[in-house]
Amino acid sequence: MNILFIGDIVGSNGRQALNEYLPKLKAKYRPDITIVNGENAAGGKGLTNKIYNEILQAGADIVTMGNHTWDKKEIFEFINDAPRLIRPANFPEGTPGKGYVIHKAGNQKIAVINAQGRTFLPAIDCPFKKIDDILAEVKKETSLIFLDFHAEATSEKLAMGWYLDGKVSAVVGTHTHVQTADERILPDGTAYITDAGMTGPYDGILGVERDVVIQRFLTSLPARFEVTKGREQCNGVFIKADNQTGRASDIKRISINEDRPFFD
Repeated sequence: MNILFIGDIVGSNGRQALNEYLPKLKAKYRPDITIVNGENAAGGKGLTNKIYNEILQAGADIVTMGNHTWDKKEIFEFINDAPRLIRPANFPEGTPGKGYVIHKAGNQKIAVINAQGRTFLPAIDCPFKKIDDILAEVKKETSLIFLDFHAEATSEKLAMGWYLDGKVSAVVGTHTHVQTADERILPDGTAYITDAGMTGPYDGILGVERDVVIQRFLTSLPARFEVTKGREQCNGVFIKADNQTGRASDIKRISINEDRPFFD
């Protein structure tokens, strides 16, 4: 199975980059499933129903979330009726929405899971134990399993990658908005990268206006963060996995910007 993942969409700039580059990436890689992290898609924090549908129309099959899942109150009105939207599975029991979905791609099924780390983020249920519970269910239907692990600490992401090596097809980190260069296939067949990067402003600081962030560091005073405009970037990964065993055979970083233009 060919899996295309696009990292955190940030604001209107990110949505514009997605609309521009996703059709080109799909033509190049011919994915069986396209997964997009949308937790920053609405003004840099959260997701609206309109933008969720825009991401699907751009070519996504599944939209994952993260710690900004609830930043737009509107999400409570549609999350339970959005079949291709998943939020971190380790939110407490009874939280609206769902933490994973089994998606049919042709004659194959793939389980897509979203989980959130706990280090330097709000305390929620243990992602390791929650994923164990989910694996016990989804492995009854498929060996192809993809995890978007939305976490701050690189150590926690690495720990998850090694913990799940041989149990899932891929562990792809999100949240920090800076793409890491450590993509690899772990010894037992799990594709791994600490962070897939973001899709949005190229010249901001994690997508935010530079001057505001710099002043916050200089003064330690609170500041209102605004998503910056201007040049765009699109980041993500492309993964190949065996349909029968679920083992990954390849992972490629995707990084598109004016310094690294897209080539067919």
